[in-house]
Amino acid sequence: MKQILDMDATELSTRIKNGEITSLQATLTYIEHLKAANERINCVTVDRYEAARQEAIRADLQLQNGEPTGRLHGVPISMKDCFNVAGMATTSGLIHRAQMIETEDAAVVKRLKQEGAIIVAKTNTPALCFCEETDNKLHGRTNNPWDLNRSAGGSSGGEGALMAVGGAAVGLGADIGGSIRFPSHYNGIVGFKSANSQVDDTGNFPPVTIPEQRRMLGIGAMGKSVRDAQFIHEILTDGKRKFVDLDRYEIVIPGKQPDIPLGPDTEELLEQLRGKIGEDYRVVDELPPHFHESALYWQELMSINGAKHVQQLMSEGGTKSPLTEYVKEKLTGRSDCHSYLSSALLGAGLFKPSEERLQQIRVALQQGDQELEQYFEGKILILPIYHEAAQKHGKQYSEIFSIRKTYKKYMPYIAYANVWGLPALTLPIGTDKQGMPIGVQLISAAGHEDALFQFGEWVEEAIYSYKRCTSYDL
Repeated sequence: MKQILDMDATELSTRIKNGEITSLQATLTYIEHLKAANERINCVTVDRYEAARQEAIRADLQLQNGEPTGRLHGVPISMKDCFNVAGMATTSGLIHRAQMIETEDAAVVKRLKQEGAIIVAKTNTPALCFCEETDNKLHGRTNNPWDLNRSAGGSSGGEGALMAVGGAAVGLGADIGGSIRFPSHYNGIVGFKSANSQVDDTGNFPPVTIPEQRRMLGIGAMGKSVRDAQFIHEILTDGKRKFVDLDRYEIVIPGKQPDIPLGPDTEELLEQLRGKIGEDYRVVDELPPHFHESALYWQELMSINGAKHVQQLMSEGGTKSPLTEYVKEKLTGRSDCHSYLSSALLGAGLFKPSEERLQQIRVALQQGDQELEQYFEGKILILPIYHEAAQKHGKQYSEIFSIRKTYKKYMPYIAYANVWGLPALTLPIGTDKQGMPIGVQLISAAGHEDALFQFGEWVEEAIYSYKRCTSYDL
């Protein structure tokens, strides 16, 4: 059982096809493990355990009969509860969506199913995936497996927690403001945010229709290895791996910035990483172009129209007021809307950019895109995810969603890849003194994904790799 829980999708797929492990064995192992672990970490929203068991039996019969198989044939995976899966609700943490059963798969789900993947469960998110702490009124709060008193991050927090305990071979998340990278960092897993428009987001809820926001969205794997991140990315994009000469790349690692917090444990691990990388690669200490303004751009872009399009989704009929729901929740605790969402929507109204300001940002983005494409030719940027490891529940929310605009201090590292639509690979590099995982992100321009994956594999081999949390093993 423990061997299966430790396996990534690449290895498990090979072993199933070779007949060393059956799909049914793997599927039942993950199901039993999730049943036990979920009682304490609360990562699963809706399971499809019986359907997955039946699909695993069919997958094994197909192999026995010599029928054609896909690259993920019989491999159990998990799915963030923002992607439509036919026959399941896509709740996004909202009570009124609990019985809204989808009839079609999201585009990414179709691709993974076509390759033979078996979805065992959907995983928890904040309401409407709108903040970095996974808690909602429908499914409750997801806890970090390494310390239940700490956040699993968000919005793919359920996915991050599930992968930390090895609850599936691989999972899938979406990221418009750190939603893959925060949970990957907090839970000690590998995560990949794709670049602008590289992955079809049809069937993602809530839908991202505003162009300036859509450019910030990335979809990718959350799992146990860099090779799985690349494997899933190839499936979602019809890509094929190309090996690159990493000796032609500079590795850019900016030093500590005076106006951005960076905890001592995170700083120490980054310096150790810098030293180790410097033994084999040329390391440059500099900030990439447009770094300091990116957090402001991110907040303004997320606040376009005061996020009215999100507000309309928070209740059936779209008639509820964020202010009314926030006050109701604080006074009575009986709002259907979590205060994290209503408060964040109030903030979006306060930070809404004027049409003139939005036009200024559009011009800056157009110019910056061209500049960064040139800058990242032959460069890989390494940034922290956050200033420290997983925090106590609610702390990160208070740091980012504050009327005092503290997001300018806490979001620069995360916002950069979103604002500029860049691919970002997150991987763990160690733990803090309390044993909590700490990760970094590798960033380059679209088209340099193979360099990110190849360098990420070097980091896994030379420095640190995924360690499964075994506290919930039977």
